[in-house]
Amino acid sequence: MILVYWLILVNLASFILYGMDKSYAKKGARRIPERTLLFWAWIGGSIGAFLGMRLFHHKTLKPKFFVVPVLMVLEVVLCAFCLVQNYSLKTSSYDVDLGLSDDIKIVQVSDLHNQFFGIRQSVLLDQIEAIDPDIIVVTGDIVDSTHTSYSIAMDFIEGAVKIAPVYYVTGNHENRLHGDKLDKFYDDMRASGVIFLDDTYADMGEYNLAGIADSSLESFDAYPAFTDEKPVVMLAHEPDYVSLYQSLGADLVLTGHVHGGQIIIPGKGGLLSPDFTFFPELYEGMHSYGSMTLIVSRGLGNSVAPVRINNFPELVVINVT
Repeated sequence: MILVYWLILVNLASFILYGMDKSYAKKGARRIPERTLLFWAWIGGSIGAFLGMRLFHHKTLKPKFFVVPVLMVLEVVLCAFCLVQNYSLKTSSYDVDLGLSDDIKIVQVSDLHNQFFGIRQSVLLDQIEAIDPDIIVVTGDIVDSTHTSYSIAMDFIEGAVKIAPVYYVTGNHENRLHGDKLDKFYDDMRASGVIFLDDTYADMGEYNLAGIADSSLESFDAYPAFTDEKPVVMLAHEPDYVSLYQSLGADLVLTGHVHGGQIIIPGKGGLLSPDFTFFPELYEGMHSYGSMTLIVSRGLGNSVAPVRINNFPELVVINVT
């Protein structure tokens, strides 16, 4: 969404500047330098610049401005590419055998980051409903600390709880937020029926569903290690704490955080993690560590880096038997 906001603002500003310069020309007033007008076209405002040129009949015969229509075509193509890359939802399915007598289907939603998937998140929710999960787990960063919208997050929550029980752990972006608005958001989530699993667990009958708050990953001591009495499905935001998850007796761990490395390079993997690690080992997919299975979701949204390339937003489905 950051990129969308930027493009709207820069094109609107570009359009206004071309209109202002035309007005100044008619009045014989001091003009806006041509390099300034071209600069706004080059930084993403070429659509606004082109519309300004045509509507105000301004700079259309100046050779140096012939580049503006070319920039506009490139910008439209690039925007279309980015929209497809960042809003085309993909579903990844994994099968995990935990020895359950009754199979369960889990949908994992991670790193929404206030991303917009249709009115009231209808596109995202429709895909989840079609999967028909037994439970929905949210593994952190449902909101973004840099462009926070609790209402977009609540649109998802209010729809998700109508589909299946929703379990939630916090991510690093929730940890950066504080104050009454965050408290109200959490209260609204709980009132909607969301079950918080930060540093606690729920007995689900045949298995335990455990959670770790992102703020506790460095020094976790909320509950002791589980025994082998029943399988443990664990929710956490970050995948790199494998030793902790193993020490707690987790059999299946669902994580996110890495956004698929933002740009996936064929043959090399994800380019960059949110912690600025190049080519992180754990950027997507299913990984085995002895008897423990770790799944890393590419997530749905973006944060500081506004664009995904070769890295579609991902819903994860885990069929547990």
